[in-house]
Amino acid sequence: MSGYTWAWLAWLGSFLVIEGKALFNRTEGDTLSEHVWKWFAIGSDAHPSGWVRLRRFSLVAFMAWLCAHFLTGGVF
Repeated sequence: MSGYTWAWLAWLGSFLVIEGKALFNRTEGDTLSEHVWKWFAIGSDAHPSGWVRLRRFSLVAFMAWLCAHFLTGGVF
């Protein structure tokens, strides 16, 4: 295995430890999902500002690109 493979495995392991601890301690606002919802103001405003709409659009665009990138083998 290459150094990059080990680094990605270490990153994944770190994520699992952090997210696992956050899930088991059940403190509000500590999981990745809760941070993303906070950072992108998801569910917080019935009439979001232009800045909030831009942040939300950037999240949707990134997630769509990432999904297409993975599912097409890097064509996108």
